[in-house]
Amino acid sequence: MMPRRLLAFMLMTIAIPHAIPASTPAGWQKDLLAWREDRAKALQAPDGWLSLAGLDWLHEGDNPFGSAADNPIRIEASIAPHLGVLRLSHNVVSLAPPPGGFPQGLLLNGRPAKAQALASEENPDTLTYGTWSMIVIHRGDRYALRLRDAHSPTLLQFHGLKWFAPNEKYRVAARWIPYTPAKTVKIPTIIGTTIQMPAPGVAEFQLNGQTLRLEPVLESPSDKELFFILRDRTSLTSTYGAARFLYTPFPDHGLSQPGTLWLDFNRLQNPPCAYTAYATCPLPPAQNRLPIALPAGEQRYH
Repeated sequence: MMPRRLLAFMLMTIAIPHAIPASTPAGWQKDLLAWREDRAKALQAPDGWLSLAGLDWLHEGDNPFGSAADNPIRIEASIAPHLGVLRLSHNVVSLAPPPGGFPQGLLLNGRPAKAQALASEENPDTLTYGTWSMIVIHRGDRYALRLRDAHSPTLLQFHGLKWFAPNEKYRVAARWIPYTPAKTVKIPTIIGTTIQMPAPGVAEFQLNGQTLRLEPVLESPSDKELFFILRDRTSLTSTYGAARFLYTPFPDHGLSQPGTLWLDFNRLQNPPCAYTAYATCPLPPAQNRLPIALPAGEQRYH
C-alpha cells in the first residue's frame, strides 16, 4: 500500500500496536483496553496524527514556502518569512535555499539545512523549524508538503476517544481463502485518487446469521499484518462515515495456504481523516462495505 500505516499510506508511520492474539485468552479484554490506551497516547505524540497542521500540493517547478504572504505555500505561524524552495522536476523534489540562504534554525534530518533531493517514501527526509516539522509525501502522481506542529490546535484540544464496550461476540474466527496467485486491487482515497494494492486472499466469517467476506490488503511487502479497510451500517449513525481500519496478524498457516485468522472488531479504529483535514486516507472498496452493523471498536470522534 505504499509506506506503512497508511497512512504512511497516507500518510507517516505511527507506532500504534495492532496485533491481536491468535486465540481467546482469559485476559483478552484487559489486553484490548491496554491497546486502546496506547492508541490514544500515540495519536497525541508529537509526530501523531493530531499534530498535522497543513497539506500543500506542489506544482511543477519552484514552490517557495514560509510565513511571508508572497509564498505559494504560506505557513501561518511565527516562523521565518522564507524557509526554502521545494523544486519539483521530473518526479523529483529537491530542497533549494531562498534568496539570502536558509534561515538559522532550519534543520534537515537534525542538521543545518542544505540543498539536496528529498526522499518522500518510507523514510522521508524531515525539515524542522521550532515546533514545526515538514516532509514531502507522494500520492499517486502528486507530491505535497505535509506539516506538523507540536502545538497544533487539534493536538492541544484533544478530548479523548469514544469506544463501544468490549463485546466478545465481535471477536470471530474467520476462514482464510488465499488467492492463487495473489491479485492487485484498486483502492479509492479520500483525495479522489486510486491506488493499487496487493490483496493476498479473503477472510470469510459468520456473524448475525450471515456468511460475510472481507478482503484485506498489504501496506508493504515486508508487513506481518493484514490491513482491512471497511465500512458497516454503523457508519450511518455512530461511527466515522468514510471507513474504519482493522489490523490482524497473518493466518495460522501463512498467506498462501488455507487457514484461520481472528477478526477482533473490538479493535476497529478510525482512520487519520477522522481527526484531521490534512490526511489522505484510503476508502473501502465495494467488497468491504458490509450489510450489517458492527457496534464494536471506535466510535465517531466528534
